[in-house]
Amino acid sequence: MSSPFPLPRPLRRSVSLAPARTVRLVVLGQSAVGKTALTVRFITRRFIGDYDPTLEMIYRHTASIDGEFVHFEILDTAGQEEDSLQIEEKIKWGDGFAVVYSVTDRCSFDEVMRLCFLINHIHSNTKRGTSDQPPVVIVANKKDLQFDRMVSTEDGDSLTKALKYPCYEISTRDSYEETVMVFNALYYELLKQGNFSPGACNKRKTVSKLMEKIPKIYANSALNSSGRSLSFNSYREYIPE
Repeated sequence: MSSPFPLPRPLRRSVSLAPARTVRLVVLGQSAVGKTALTVRFITRRFIGDYDPTLEMIYRHTASIDGEFVHFEILDTAGQEEDSLQIEEKIKWGDGFAVVYSVTDRCSFDEVMRLCFLINHIHSNTKRGTSDQPPVVIVANKKDLQFDRMVSTEDGDSLTKALKYPCYEISTRDSYEETVMVFNALYYELLKQGNFSPGACNKRKTVSKLMEKIPKIYANSALNSSGRSLSFNSYREYIPE
């Protein structure tokens, strides 16, 4: 028996939403310069000061930039001494790089030059389909600790002029906006280079066995029911045995 009332027609989308772009970013630097705090501040807006310095994680986070969704995959490296093969695989994985030092640690500042050289050397030997160097920003963290400062703003300016990379002196603890500026700057540089086309994801690179072993976490799930960020100890539950 047919219904006396006509069934509603299914709605048709008048506008098709373009898929989000995906960018892979690597945060490099010596241990205890604030790499994890920087990453977690960006994806959760919250500052946590204490982390396991040996823990590496790939955070997956979706953000809206200029009205478009961007999928960030951010590799937070441990900053421990490692062999050249390990650091090479991590650099090959990334599309852009944040090299972090602490203004309270002169050794971490001296390490920046070496890391930038490695990035350029490794990517110059990798077919990227473009003559541009990969985007790199230098991050001078912990500017709030003025009484412990060992690296001056002038030192940072001299380094950025020598390397020809932008340098952002920030306080991850005091400013969420400054952390956003770092990651947005990398995204805009990738956009300028055209390493991905509008509405399309990057062509995924082959992932090595080393990269497959690094735990991954969807950053938006790293909040408990009370809305507070989980500490680094709580992240362990996401790590496979």
